[in-house]
Amino acid sequence: MTAYPGPNPYGGGPPAYQPQSLHYQSQAEAGAIARFFNAVYGWMAAGLALTALVAWFVSSRPDVMSLVFNWPVLIVLFIAELALVFTISAAVNRINASVATALFILYSALNGLTLSAIFFIYTHATLATAFFVTAGMFGAMSVYGMVTRRDLTALGSLLFMGLIGFLLATVVSIFWANSIFVMIVNYLGVLIFVGLTAYDTQRLKMIAVQTAHMPGLAARMAINGALALYLDFLNLFLLMLRLLGSDRR
Repeated sequence: MTAYPGPNPYGGGPPAYQPQSLHYQSQAEAGAIARFFNAVYGWMAAGLALTALVAWFVSSRPDVMSLVFNWPVLIVLFIAELALVFTISAAVNRINASVATALFILYSALNGLTLSAIFFIYTHATLATAFFVTAGMFGAMSVYGMVTRRDLTALGSLLFMGLIGFLLATVVSIFWANSIFVMIVNYLGVLIFVGLTAYDTQRLKMIAVQTAHMPGLAARMAINGALALYLDFLNLFLLMLRLLGSDRR
């Protein structure tokens, strides 16, 4: 169960720390970017690995599965996940990096609980294919966001509007099971999260430069960045699974 709460990777409103410019790239700034993204990608990978591990473990325990997959528990988990995403995003200036990290790890573990069902729905081959395709798309767009000189700021508002439309269309598809409509919605979602990957990466690159001499803020923003890219990757992965849905168990 994933969430993407707002028009930017940091929550429902403007981010607590606003990047300002694309004009940089001194040697010192390049070092700051490298350090920042080492933390971002490291925590993102840790979150994804924890989600996968928890999902696999829960899928191997029928007693835990039966506990998780009933409506009261699922509703509580959904509310808890949304609360964690908004807390990490909105409280970047009010919590320290250790607290933000702990909340991100908790969120990743809760996602593992709710995503454990994919091990019953899809074959291992489908899961592996979806993962590698997602990793390729994510990697390519993250590199693009890192190296492009084009300002993607305006793209953020367009992607947010598209995201709202995608969420509404997803709700409609639950009640109107039209295969063509569902396929269109899934492809729309892929385009949106591919775009968000590039947008988020460029935004984080600017933040890395502007927090280069503020290690405390940089550490907190790295966790926010890890959460944003984690959500981009996970949503892309789930959409690829839906598009490969013909290979179900």
